[in-house]
Amino acid sequence: MKFQQEAERIFAVNENGALIAELTFPISEGVAMIDHTFVDESLRGQGVGDRLLELAVAQLREQGLKIHPTCPFAVKWFEKHPEYAELLTGESASR
Repeated sequence: MKFQQEAERIFAVNENGALIAELTFPISEGVAMIDHTFVDESLRGQGVGDRLLELAVAQLREQGLKIHPTCPFAVKWFEKHPEYAELLTGESASR
């Protein structure tokens, strides 16, 4: 699967151009809010959501931004990956 990266968004489409995976992270005042993760039902359980988060974290770390996850998938992902805790805003890290 080939992911495409845009400002504040990482996504993938299928051969017909239909959206099959997406993660959005609006950025304001040095903080990226991961507010939406979508994986098509046909791809669930294959690690696609994890890959979206990994790509976003790498991109945001490179840009020197803090992260505030608000979508439930992202919140749980960060709970399972404490090695990225230094990237979270104080509010996010205290959950």
